Amino acid sequence: MADLTYVATWLGFVYVAFVIDVFARMIVGGRASNSLRTDLALDALEQALWARGDIDGLVHHSDRDSQYLSIGYTERLAEAGVEPSVGSVGDSYDNALAETVIGLYKTEVIRRRGPWRNLDAVDFATLEWVDWFNNRRLLEPI
Repeated sequence: MADLTYVATWLGFVYVAFVIDVFARMIVGGRASNSLRTDLALDALEQALWARGDIDGLVHHSDRDSQYLSIGYTERLAEAGVEPSVGSVGDSYDNALAETVIGLYKTEVIRRRGPWRNLDAVDFATLEWVDWFNNRRLLEPI
């Protein structure tokens, strides 16, 4: 699953994209940028494809943000052999897992440690949190 969010800084907005491996319950792609262009989502996707390794039968789900519906993004999914899936219009539950991860990120990092100076500060804090989320948080199957 993939989604993105924004963080207010002293120099303007920073945008953060995440790709979550639902099966492994890990964030496999994460990228921050000053731009909301498709490159942000593509960079997170490339990181996720590399981290995931085996992508046979993989389905990539996102909401209908323009970055995920762009020609470049959909072409990259096809080139990698990944089946694209996008949410339906007006369905607030459709991308709930990605929204939950972003909610945790905003609660545990962005609101707690702000205000933010710039992209580098957000990027470094994001990398620290993703490392904690993937490797040290307590997680038990329900």
